Amino acid sequence: MKLTIERTDLLRSLGHVQSVVERRNTIPILSNVKLDATGDKLSLNATDMDLDIVEHVPANIATPGATTAPALTFFEIVRKLPDGSQVELEAPGDGKLTIRAGRSRFTLSCLPTEDFPVMSGGDYAHTFSLPAADLRELIDRTRFAISTEETRYYLNGIYLHVFDRDGTPMLRSVSTDGHRLASVELPLPAGAAGMPGVIVPRKTVGEIRKLIDETGNDVEISLSEAKIRFSFDDAVLTSKLIDGTFPDYQRVIPTGNDKEMTVNRKALSDAVDRVSAISSEKSRAVKLSISGDTLTLSASSAENGTAQEEIEISYGSDTVEIGFNSGYLLDIARQIDSDTAVFLFADAASPTIIRGSDEVGTIYVLMPMRV
Repeated sequence: MKLTIERTDLLRSLGHVQSVVERRNTIPILSNVKLDATGDKLSLNATDMDLDIVEHVPANIATPGATTAPALTFFEIVRKLPDGSQVELEAPGDGKLTIRAGRSRFTLSCLPTEDFPVMSGGDYAHTFSLPAADLRELIDRTRFAISTEETRYYLNGIYLHVFDRDGTPMLRSVSTDGHRLASVELPLPAGAAGMPGVIVPRKTVGEIRKLIDETGNDVEISLSEAKIRFSFDDAVLTSKLIDGTFPDYQRVIPTGNDKEMTVNRKALSDAVDRVSAISSEKSRAVKLSISGDTLTLSASSAENGTAQEEIEISYGSDTVEIGFNSGYLLDIARQIDSDTAVFLFADAASPTIIRGSDEVGTIYVLMPMRV
């Protein structure tokens, strides 16, 4: 294999694929990126056996061929090469990859391509397309609530499924960690009808979100019972799904919350941020006292003292005092695009519904805490 490639193109693609590689690997080949030069493109492939990424980048191929190279070392070398340089890659088949750029020359040890696992094949029963902006919204508004508790592995991802809302099929994305729940939905795209509900792992969610940051094109999503594949531009990301059953989250979303408060989202967010500076690192508790047209936010800790701030609201029900984790409340407030946030309360011990005033199909549920 011998080729020349723009450093900028190589660095961008290497940046994408190397982040899939686990830093600590007991299987040496999984630390490597597979390089395959054919036609006028270089294909880069990395996997951790659960997640697989293939990206194609334009290159001037002198001799077609394939090899594997240590992903992180290769990335660091290319990252430190001068901007705008032409990078020459050569693997004559002796287990070495030579990298040349200007007066720099590096030689890396390679492993046989035959050892590299293949994960991206298989049949997919359902395929549909989503604009990149819609996929970004499905991810951004829910991923903050993904559980990190490994024992509840079925919560360690986003639950993507078809949901019937008043007779209209929607594509809904849900995540929860038991303390808060995020749900966002979009009209069901063509081809998605009948798709199984799937749990997309947290790492996959993070990787696809980084990849689609730079594209304005549609993303093709293909599903089977065990795998999901995202294809767009010159990249294909394939991932195993979480093999588990997502809980019946509908039971967590309250239906009888009749005390409605509307508040300026930014004013609330800023006030929670200020008041929570006093709360203890462990509980991060903030108390909301709602009466008339005033919301009083307060926090206290034995070590630091007390804090209190009042903001104007619109409210027409009985007085409510309720406590929340300030970090969770801020996470939700940051996801709301509307200027005004709507809170629906039942009582101090029941879950609260939060949504943007003009955001249809997106809701958040927050469990209270004792303060």
